[in-house]
Amino acid sequence: MVFGGLEKHIMNSFNISNRRPTSAGRTTVPGRLGVWLALVSLSLGLVVLGETALAQRVQLDRVIAIVDDDVVLQSELDARVIEITQSAARANQPLPSNEELRSDVLDALVIENIQMQLAERISIRFDDDTINRILGNMAANNNMSFDKYVSLLEENGVYLLTREQVRKQMTVQELQRGMVNRRITITDQEIENFLNSEMGKEAIAATYFIDHILIASGAEDTPEVKSSKLKYAADLALRIIEGEDFLAARSAASSAGRYQVSGTEFGWRKANELPQLFTDIVTEMTLGEIEGPIEAGNGYHIIRLAGKEGGTDQMVSQTNLRHIMLVANEIRTDEQTRAAIEELRQKIVAGDNFATLARQNSDDASSVVGGGDLDWINDGGMPPEMQAVVDTMEIGELSEPFKTETGWHITEVLGRRIQDLSRDYTHNQAENALRDRKFDLELENWLIEIREKAFVELID
Repeated sequence: MVFGGLEKHIMNSFNISNRRPTSAGRTTVPGRLGVWLALVSLSLGLVVLGETALAQRVQLDRVIAIVDDDVVLQSELDARVIEITQSAARANQPLPSNEELRSDVLDALVIENIQMQLAERISIRFDDDTINRILGNMAANNNMSFDKYVSLLEENGVYLLTREQVRKQMTVQELQRGMVNRRITITDQEIENFLNSEMGKEAIAATYFIDHILIASGAEDTPEVKSSKLKYAADLALRIIEGEDFLAARSAASSAGRYQVSGTEFGWRKANELPQLFTDIVTEMTLGEIEGPIEAGNGYHIIRLAGKEGGTDQMVSQTNLRHIMLVANEIRTDEQTRAAIEELRQKIVAGDNFATLARQNSDDASSVVGGGDLDWINDGGMPPEMQAVVDTMEIGELSEPFKTETGWHITEVLGRRIQDLSRDYTHNQAENALRDRKFDLELENWLIEIREKAFVELID
């Protein structure tokens, strides 16, 4: 089912017990429900005309709610209820009575309408390229190419509706993120308290990705067999340390069949979630390091630290550089732009001041005032094309012209250092964790406020 993942998300989010009464005695759908309801396809619907329809006046639609400067239509409510009912049936998920469901959906449509009007007033919009990228991700999640996914949506008559719902969902999320986050305050004392708590320590603990090889052994093995397996494991570890690919070495050893060789895919885990045998070892390993053979009751283990994220130890490589960027435009072709950047390079080599030329010529608005200075940039924090050039340069070296997605550049490396960002990193992690904990409650409060401030008239 192409839409299975979306349906699962929708139905998992539907918890009718979360309805809350308003001052008017109606039931207002929680903010999260209002968001996911917006994912369901919106349609106008048509009344089927009978043989005498041409001679009669037929009501195609009607307004059921006035919401500030907009309205909610009967067809919107009907279409939304049908889609939710169908999704619930496919997911074998219970629903409330039809009256309760329609009341909840209407409340959600009202709140959604208010938010879309607010977003329009502050000019939150997403262009077609952005929508295409989201649809591309949806296609990939369904193991389809973009074109095939679009064709399937078109065959089902929901392509344009899906695009509009994606745009609406992104708009609402962007609005909520901006409006709610500004209402949340995180104090330094809250951050310190969180970092000192068990919950905080768990939240900021590093996660590890390890590759694993096991040369199995058992109680029936003789001392000679155990010794042979240990030597085999040691030789295998040495080959990997000397450069043989870890996973390829495991595959080859398993295929050779001399001993039973296997590996466990642990995925990303915190140290205390790994087998106790590895917990203390992994926390002391550096990225790419090999450990083993590690003897255990079930055999000899070899592990490699393939990835590490988070944690309190954040020593980061940084590069200080400056650059000049020129962009092709209506009066300068790409080739002319390259020639112009080369001319600037030659002037710098001849003795002209880099900063002065940058202020006079660079098209990078973010660095032009500072004479092209980009300050200290974390490793991996610049465009890949620039990173590839900078990684090969010495301090004080001026690059040849090179091109990135943003334009043509010349750059000069001013310095390199290893910076301890542990405190900044952990504080940012703690602040984000605290913000996440406060966001849902503050979102609910905000939705209540905008609903109470809006002019809403329900039309029976």
